[in-house]
Amino acid sequence: MKDTIKHTYLAADFGGGSGRIIAGFLHHGKLELEEVYRFCNRQVKLGNHIYWDFPALFEDMKTGLKLAAQKGYAVKSIGIDTWGVDFGLIDKHGNLLGNPVCYRDARTEGIPEEVFKLLDERQHYADTGIQVMAINTLFQLYSMKQHQDAQLEIARQLLFMPDLFSYFLTGVANNEYCIASTSELLDAQSRNWSVDTIRALGLPEHLFGEIILPGTIRGTLKEDIARETGLGTVDVIAVGSHDTASAVAAVPAVESPIAFLSSGTWSLLGVEVDEPILTEEARLAQFTNEGGVGGHIRFLQNITGLWILQRLMSEWKLRGEEQSYDTILPQAADAEIDTIIPVDDAEFMNPENMETALLNYCRNHSLKVPGNKAEMVKCVLQSLASKYREAVAQLNRCLPSPIHRLNIIGGGSQNKLLNQLTANALGIPVYAGPVEATAMGNILTQAMAKGEISSLREIREVVSRSVTPQVYYPEK
Repeated sequence: MKDTIKHTYLAADFGGGSGRIIAGFLHHGKLELEEVYRFCNRQVKLGNHIYWDFPALFEDMKTGLKLAAQKGYAVKSIGIDTWGVDFGLIDKHGNLLGNPVCYRDARTEGIPEEVFKLLDERQHYADTGIQVMAINTLFQLYSMKQHQDAQLEIARQLLFMPDLFSYFLTGVANNEYCIASTSELLDAQSRNWSVDTIRALGLPEHLFGEIILPGTIRGTLKEDIARETGLGTVDVIAVGSHDTASAVAAVPAVESPIAFLSSGTWSLLGVEVDEPILTEEARLAQFTNEGGVGGHIRFLQNITGLWILQRLMSEWKLRGEEQSYDTILPQAADAEIDTIIPVDDAEFMNPENMETALLNYCRNHSLKVPGNKAEMVKCVLQSLASKYREAVAQLNRCLPSPIHRLNIIGGGSQNKLLNQLTANALGIPVYAGPVEATAMGNILTQAMAKGEISSLREIREVVSRSVTPQVYYPEK
């Protein structure tokens, strides 16, 4: 057991609804995980905006680090991953200027239209290779500029969420490549800031710091943090700090290109390629080129994922009508309804009530209205599978040859009904798992930085030895 303990790595994994500290260690060529601490991540409506409670999240992260120390782990390093696009600003004294605003905030409504009065949309895609989404960092920053937000005037540096957590652990400020690539402000080919874009929008150039790659040591725990947590002097390592980048690093496959669906609140569906695909066809199909571990590009579509279902389940629980997935999914499988909704429609982005939004959409568009909870669930999941079919068809048109299997990773890989509906819709096998892909990719990238693993290929070999995906074949 002592040999196991000395190979311990900690992943701080922050999702849109919760965060976790996970310990991982390599043992006989396999990766073993233990959840150390889980905590809530809340969106807080305050005044005119929706914020993330960064101080509470940072305190929760430290609590998890303390628990890891108390469990006796000899921690070699820490890696942090989060959702994309959101950021905090720090001033010249290193102070956080305000709680980060949540990407679901309304401040970017109408902003893309304003931006593309200044930028040529085709050339912008050829430069950045990013799918235009109002939530992206570019539009958040331009909204702040339009509203003369004082933070922009006094900020020294912009730090994306994982950069921000790392900064307050180490005192070192830099921007990890994978998370920076979600901003729509990075040049896809040079993999550095798109200075032309930043200047065209009149954004302060000094906000954008040094870009570092996954596998880089960002710094060590500051003395006060080391003492408070009990971990001592521990390295903080840049992993694929956009959670999807870490998840894709842990796809247990070696075919080229690897086709993946990172399934959670968002569905990120695409392939891993060596160079960005910046064609007009890719732009019109709304594909994005985001950074990956090992210098790869994640060529993908951002699709609304299980968000709609998650909101429905939450609303039913609040009404005292809580459903368990184990019960509702078999009922949904037997439900006879063929209604398909556009899951990416703005009406489902953040409505006051998701059930009302779903039912009203069906009524307003002359679709068969789901009559019960099982039919609503079936409607949502088959709509997702339909969207995946559309996305894969567009993906195949951008590739030299079509994909032959899809690897579903992340929490959504547990949804057996969605997996089967997806296999049916695509007409190809679906390999589901690992559920803990993000934590595995995070931890194994740390191990690669420390020399325990030699390459991204070996990361995937370790994952393949550690988990066995469940295969879903298309049903006739």
